[in-house]
Amino acid sequence: MSEVEVFETGVELRANVGINISEKSSVIWNIADMLRGLYKPHEYGNVIIPMTVIKRFNDCLQPTREAVWNTYEQVKHFEVKDGFLKKASGYQFYNVSKFDFNNLLADPNNIEDNFRSYLAGFSDNVLDILENFKFDVEIKNLADNGKLFYIIQEFNTQKADMSPEKITSVDMGYIFEDLIKRFSESYNEEAGAHFTSRDIIYTMVDLLVESEKVSLINDGVVKTVYDMAMGTSQMLGCMDERLTQFDSQAEVTTFGQEINPQTFAIAKADALIRGEDADNMRKGDTLADDKFSGYTFDFVISNPPFGIDWKSSKPAVEKEAKQGDKGRFGMGLPPVSDGQMLFTLNGLKKLKDTTGRMCIVHNGSPLFTGDAGSGPSEIRRYILENDWLDAIVQLGTDMFYNTGITTYLWILDKDKPSYRAGKVQLIDASNCYEKRRKSIGSKRNDITDKARELIIKTYLEFENKEYEDGNLKTESKIFDTVDFGYNKIVIESPERDEDGNIVLKKGKPVADSSLRDTENVPLTEDIDSYFEREVKPFNPDAWIDKSKTKVGYEIPFTRYFYKYVAPEKSEVIAERILEVEKELMASLRALFEKDGEKSE
Repeated sequence: MSEVEVFETGVELRANVGINISEKSSVIWNIADMLRGLYKPHEYGNVIIPMTVIKRFNDCLQPTREAVWNTYEQVKHFEVKDGFLKKASGYQFYNVSKFDFNNLLADPNNIEDNFRSYLAGFSDNVLDILENFKFDVEIKNLADNGKLFYIIQEFNTQKADMSPEKITSVDMGYIFEDLIKRFSESYNEEAGAHFTSRDIIYTMVDLLVESEKVSLINDGVVKTVYDMAMGTSQMLGCMDERLTQFDSQAEVTTFGQEINPQTFAIAKADALIRGEDADNMRKGDTLADDKFSGYTFDFVISNPPFGIDWKSSKPAVEKEAKQGDKGRFGMGLPPVSDGQMLFTLNGLKKLKDTTGRMCIVHNGSPLFTGDAGSGPSEIRRYILENDWLDAIVQLGTDMFYNTGITTYLWILDKDKPSYRAGKVQLIDASNCYEKRRKSIGSKRNDITDKARELIIKTYLEFENKEYEDGNLKTESKIFDTVDFGYNKIVIESPERDEDGNIVLKKGKPVADSSLRDTENVPLTEDIDSYFEREVKPFNPDAWIDKSKTKVGYEIPFTRYFYKYVAPEKSEVIAERILEVEKELMASLRALFEKDGEKSE
């Protein structure tokens, strides 16, 4: 397949994917109407989401039911039988029960026992999913109140058909996302904590893979992908989708960790349906309980939480930090109020030394938070001095479901191409989006296909240049990694006596701590030359206490892209005020005239 064909296939897929998804998820969510009275609206998802997963499993397995039963009869006494049953089902899961959604409805009086028997027939990996949904208590509640039969009946209608022929795994991911969003909104919970919108994901995916497109097409795709805060695992699904467009025979293996039991259950279910090893989806706190210790991957893609404290992980994180280079966090620790830089360190540890690339979402604080020598500054120093920071893309505001703030995509590369070595590309894409007709939560703007193409073009061309396509704008600036570093020097001044004389001790001036000052000297400048030029002329008696000098790193993104806009001239402002006054007076006259007519 040519590069043009790959691109066109990707655009067509993205244009078609999700058609009727909202309609399908609405059909499913509307089943919740029969839960009224028994459940509060914010509790509907406790039933609807696991039932959707179960029905999806049921419909996937339907064509091979008899093959699985026949195989089970042959191997049921074997000590190891999973392999035979998975082969018979055509998936990495199976169900050996004689029940399914069709014949469950034939015996309404025994619906609870039969439904439990049906669920018990699933393979262990599905049972683990149901356990994480904590669905057992809902089954009893539904059965005790005469609702279970009718819920199963509604899920068994033609409109709720979730067979793979009707709904692809990509579309199913969209449906899960939409159901989670509806559940979260009814619960007044931040839906964006569970998933990232697809326009952002596709931008992240293309930033990771487009620079390698030619080699991927020519050499074939054999890649591993990891998401350390995977939510419902849609980032992993999009990476799989994109790489498979490059190579239809691609071998893409995905891995993910998630702390939320419900979203973990959805991610694991999604992996099973896609035919992947669901054991690669693992539950737990990534910071405190790394389920992939010792693993390395070709790609890391993630949108970890930011602005959220890591107090619960603190003991384990601090213990690991003491291991230095042997652990993930020995380079420095951010404030306990915000753990997003810890996820960056985790991701770096998980990248292969020769092929590893990562794209991770951050807010603005990792760019500059922390003084020289602090944890955040030391983390930036670690990244930049190892030359792993490839690029940072600033997105526009109002791009995410649960926050309207400005966000940044960090692209890190363990083995940059030679032309990018020692360089960092900063891209301002804050004006590269289209307004949505209707907002979803805090999301009012979208990165359309056209916008994404401009961002990727800006990244790939790697130039100091402004780009424009209609109302879409980006700007790229290239820096040396050393440009972000500085020496923080301490300037001391003598303490004088009552007569104004310099106080000496053993022949040397005594420093007056109240006059102490600091200066940030760029690493590209000589400290002594800077001191002689910038300090000495104004404070001839000052000196540098070089024992206190610290190296710091920050990335003042906004400053680099600041553009001065001259204020309007006073006469222009005055003219506009006069126009407003005229309009106001005209409105008042019209109002008085109307009141006069009424009084007559």
